[in-house]
Amino acid sequence: MAALGRSVCWAQRQLLQRSPSWEFNARRWVRALRRRPVRVIYPDGQVEERKPAPRKQPRKAAAESGVQERTVKTPLPSPPAQILRTWEESGLRYDKALPGDRRLSSVMTVVKSRSFRDKQGKILLEGRRLITDALRAGAVPQVFFFSRLEYIKELPLDKLKGVSLIKVKFEAIKDWSDLVTPQGIMGIFAKPDPVKMKFPETELCHSLPLLLICDNLRDPGNLGTALRSAAGVGCSKVLLTKGCVDAWEPKVLRAGMGAHFQMPIISNLDWESLPHHLPPDTRVYVADNCGLHRQVQKSSKASDRGWAPNHQPVKHHKYEEEEDREPKTVEGWLPELEVQSYDLDWMEAPAAVVIGGETHGLSVESLQLAASTEGRRLLIPVVPGVDSLNSAMAASILLFEGRRQWRAKARLMSRGRSDLEGAHMH
Repeated sequence: MAALGRSVCWAQRQLLQRSPSWEFNARRWVRALRRRPVRVIYPDGQVEERKPAPRKQPRKAAAESGVQERTVKTPLPSPPAQILRTWEESGLRYDKALPGDRRLSSVMTVVKSRSFRDKQGKILLEGRRLITDALRAGAVPQVFFFSRLEYIKELPLDKLKGVSLIKVKFEAIKDWSDLVTPQGIMGIFAKPDPVKMKFPETELCHSLPLLLICDNLRDPGNLGTALRSAAGVGCSKVLLTKGCVDAWEPKVLRAGMGAHFQMPIISNLDWESLPHHLPPDTRVYVADNCGLHRQVQKSSKASDRGWAPNHQPVKHHKYEEEEDREPKTVEGWLPELEVQSYDLDWMEAPAAVVIGGETHGLSVESLQLAASTEGRRLLIPVVPGVDSLNSAMAASILLFEGRRQWRAKARLMSRGRSDLEGAHMH
């Protein structure tokens, strides 16, 4: 009996020792059924394949994987480097003028003076188109006054760095504007240097070996119109003598319509230094719209016909003293220049056309320069009894005639080369 009891206890101990192993294997078996494909056989003999359910992941792992998947699928767009698409992205700031702010009035008072422009080297530009042309040509802005922020946003953003931007009322700009219809924006620029300017490629490609020399041209409207015609023709350069009106005066800028930023303009030249700005082998022609050459030579006063000055230079002071006693001496110091019609061939080589002012006409120095370069007078005939043409009109006629002659010469040369090539081929 005791032996039987010991055997029962031993069997129980064996069962207790194996039960954990059985429970562990059972759990593994159940879990394996969940992960592996199984086949269910029904009593009627039908067989069904079941796919395992997706393995569950811990919440933390699932959250991390979901974030990672979302990050990969929809990456955050990175803005392009060094590209400013909006005015706000550039980081520009502007000041708003408060009542009593006199910055605009103080600047406008001095910048419209020629002495201030010459000493300080600053100019005033008004209007969005003129300011845009100046910025593209490389002019350096310093201060902008504007009435609406949209006017500043229309300008190139990369050109506004380091510029003082001041927002003022439109009435303040209107009080100082020279335009009939102010555009609400005014800019103070450093006086452009023609050597450092970047002129449009189209102008450079169509440039002609033709220059315009303005001699004592004092009317702002005439000078601005002449500059506009020179830019339209494709003049390579414009030279202004010391007697001319300032090319950067607001009225000249308004009449020029952006011509200042399409070609080099060299101002305030004396006649001694002017020949250094001419290309080699340049012939100088003077506009003669006063009538017949003989009538001009027989005149007792050169200024009667509008092509020589009323006052003579200091080196001819002897003539001024003897003018009343001996008028015939006028033919002694005036250079002899051949006269030809403006529509005949004269654009054979690099040429420069001199236009004089309507009040004082051409200077003696311009006639001497034309004579030294074997130039001539270009006569623009007018109906008898009609006064001489407007200076800007005469400049336009001669410049466009020079362009016509140059283009005709280029066509003839091109046709001659093509004929020569064809002859060689045959």
